Amino acid sequence: MKTDFLWGGAIAAHQVEGAWQTDGKGISIADVMTAGTKNQARKITDGVLPGEYYPNHEGIDFHGRYKEDVKMFAEMGFKCLRTSIAWTRIFPNGDEAEPNEAGLQFYDDLFDELLRHDIEPVITLAHFEMPYHLVKQYGGWRNRKMIDFFTTFAVTVMKRYKDKVKYWLTFNEINNQRILDNPLYSWTNSGILYAEDDDKLETMYQAAHYQFVASASIVIEGKKINPDFQIGCVLAATPNYPLTSDPEDILLAQREDDQQLFFTDVHVRGHYPKRFIKEWERRGYHFDMTEADVDILKAGTVDYIGITYYLSNTVSVRPEAERLNDELLGNETIVANPYVESTEWGWSIDPIGLRYYLNLLNNRYELPIFIVENGFGYADRFEDGRVHDQERIEYLNQHITQMKLAVEVDGVDVIGYTVWGCIDPISFTTGEMKKRYGFIYVDRDNDGKGTLNRYRKDSFEWYRHVVRTNGKSLR
Repeated sequence: MKTDFLWGGAIAAHQVEGAWQTDGKGISIADVMTAGTKNQARKITDGVLPGEYYPNHEGIDFHGRYKEDVKMFAEMGFKCLRTSIAWTRIFPNGDEAEPNEAGLQFYDDLFDELLRHDIEPVITLAHFEMPYHLVKQYGGWRNRKMIDFFTTFAVTVMKRYKDKVKYWLTFNEINNQRILDNPLYSWTNSGILYAEDDDKLETMYQAAHYQFVASASIVIEGKKINPDFQIGCVLAATPNYPLTSDPEDILLAQREDDQQLFFTDVHVRGHYPKRFIKEWERRGYHFDMTEADVDILKAGTVDYIGITYYLSNTVSVRPEAERLNDELLGNETIVANPYVESTEWGWSIDPIGLRYYLNLLNNRYELPIFIVENGFGYADRFEDGRVHDQERIEYLNQHITQMKLAVEVDGVDVIGYTVWGCIDPISFTTGEMKKRYGFIYVDRDNDGKGTLNRYRKDSFEWYRHVVRTNGKSLR
């Protein structure tokens, strides 16, 4: 790996910070999501209701303990930390004329602490933290006004931290809102809950268009603030394999990949693919899309592609194939892959899929790629102050091995790798603490009980060795 390779970890403000009403912070869309389990979906409530448990309200108190946590990240040798700026700490309602100084100061302090330990901040601007007020007042990303609200927020923080942050990401996993039958994704990506008479696909494309324009506007404005900024997008990278050599299975897998890569196509190429324009014509869709929008998309293409990688999908049209019917993935064409194992939460474990996807992106776009999430959700066993998480070490070992092959054998330009949930966060998909990802165990359970004390897992020392050797030794 290159000597300046960015090894590190990744978290998101809403899953770790807590302090949900501290120093004037407003209510975000994550603050109205209750706890769930792998078998029970999280509820999205109409405001914060008495008697409901909202795990993001307290998180793991990163807001109050970040100095302790950053010190442990530095002990592992992190070169970078990917996190997000909670929009509602800066603009509590999202439509204010002036930002909240206390929120700005918190991130000044956090970034200063990171930089003091030679840890580069990698900052996501939209990581499921939209102000709830913008949903209730304006309808979320159904509304063109969101472009200006979000751009104002982004420009405000980019100006404030122009000498502290080099790497920026606009929208986290923007393509996941294409999973139309799971409300978790339309809500967290766009602040949208579909009505019965909505054409979900049309509504999704319109919201995505506004987000594309906002993202491109931020690239344009960010380069004015600091020409050295590196501004990227984030794709939830999930390769789709055909189950069989049946040409219909192969075409289906290609179509599923196209639906996913539509989002990077626009971010990277600055225009809409012809296949989707034809689809919109067939469906009779007419979008609010101006000539000025088209020019902005062309001018505001990204510098690099951020990807989150956890699993692969296998798809088939064949009736005898074993359907997974996974509510999380929301796709009835997804079937069991007999060649890969799965986690306790049903996510396939496919390290080679990472290499495959890195090559797919490299061949399509020839841009630098930053693996901004990769991780293993597991019900760790905490015994006598220790967690022996050999399964996590093996998972990460295999994925890093495939990343190295993509770089050293295939010539893919990968600039960094950050392990998701480097300190145990609240799970986004289920709201659980039981589904743990980190090198650092946090004493908190699914009911919000525990000391919040931090403990090093076995993987902590393992990853420290990986970073120290720049990935040469994965023992």
